[in-house]
Amino acid sequence: MTLTAESQAPQAGVFSPGRRNLTLGIMLSMLIIAFESLAVATILPQVASELNGLKVYGWSFSAFFVGFMIATVGLGSWADRSGPAKPYLSAIVFFAAGLLLAGLAPSMAVFIAGRAVQGFGGGGVVAVAYLAINKGFPDELRARVLTLMSSAWVLPGLIGPSLASGLAVWLSWRGVFLGLLPLVLLAVMLTVPALRRVASSGTPIDRSRLWAVCLAALGLVLGLAALSQKTWPPALGLGLLGTALALPALGRLFGRASYRLRRPLDAGFAVRLCLTFGFFGAEALIPLSLQHLRGLTPWQSGLALTGAALVWSACSVINSRLDERTQGRLRPLVTGAGAALIALSLALTGLLIHAPLPAWTVGVAWALGGAGMGFAFQSHTLVVLKQAPEGQEGLVSGNLQLADMLGSALGAGLAGALVAQIGVGLGSGWFLGLAAAVAGLGALASPRLRG
Repeated sequence: MTLTAESQAPQAGVFSPGRRNLTLGIMLSMLIIAFESLAVATILPQVASELNGLKVYGWSFSAFFVGFMIATVGLGSWADRSGPAKPYLSAIVFFAAGLLLAGLAPSMAVFIAGRAVQGFGGGGVVAVAYLAINKGFPDELRARVLTLMSSAWVLPGLIGPSLASGLAVWLSWRGVFLGLLPLVLLAVMLTVPALRRVASSGTPIDRSRLWAVCLAALGLVLGLAALSQKTWPPALGLGLLGTALALPALGRLFGRASYRLRRPLDAGFAVRLCLTFGFFGAEALIPLSLQHLRGLTPWQSGLALTGAALVWSACSVINSRLDERTQGRLRPLVTGAGAALIALSLALTGLLIHAPLPAWTVGVAWALGGAGMGFAFQSHTLVVLKQAPEGQEGLVSGNLQLADMLGSALGAGLAGALVAQIGVGLGSGWFLGLAAAVAGLGALASPRLRG
């Protein structure tokens, strides 16, 4: 039997016999990706030091996000056509291969390549998860499933940075990657059978979109490479070439008039880019800044990420209950308020990370960003998924993830380039100020989500 959102009564719940494995499979998949995200951010300063890669620090994140970006379009479209099971299996195999490559990397170049392969796998997993939520659960339960996805960050938030830093000190940072492989196998065993019961839409794959996302990714890579140049002629040449490739390709992916933000979907993608540019770009930078500027250990700097992840999850639970009580009427307002809170967090973090105050104040400031994401991210996701045309759920979820990865890659890449060009101190200050302004633009654009 094929599972659709309407095939079971909403009151059956997300852990009813027909939905239990799907829910648990999505949660476990998110838990693996969440652990890897938090762990890598914590140990990457040590990886860059051992592999002599501080000059390309930002690429460890940007390569992941670029791979993620390509997979969300390609595997999301494949899932629309034939169902989510095979795309998920392909994605999780890529993710495991990336873990193996990064864990055994003899150089920073190989490590970055492993991160790109991880990103491709992770992008496919997340795109399939959003499609499965949209196709396998009614609207009344989607907020609850998204909350459970957010709660999958709780355990990694509690133990991820500590476990990663402990492995790096007592054994090797390589264990952070290789140690996840058994969990990946468990996720496959649990998730694939459940996904085979989720209906496919039969939507044909748009090959022009695949070509466009590849061109956009290439343009993004060239643009980020331009930021790393020491002299202006190669920087200008790479920048112009990257822009010439990326802008038309992004216009094809999101719609040529999307920059006008006339449709709620266009506004949704733009707001998402602003949120991820600010939050995930800064998250890539904060452990490095705390270790270099404040002299903290990897474990101590990881506590800032732990606090933000836990606050994110708690606020997602609060927001889920609010969303159910208001039947989704406040989603655009909550998104805007969350974006404003992220902007405030970024500005405060930029000030406090350089201020002669206790280091824990930086963690408190960053936790405000976690609260903002807990409110904004979930409400925003629900707004966009609700507007997905019938049969294009994978396309819309893919574009949503594309905006996520585009913003994250730009943010992490720019943060890394600033650190390489002007040092950790000045680079972190400039980036956090810029990120606060971009998140503020997201707050200003949020009212357009109402349509």
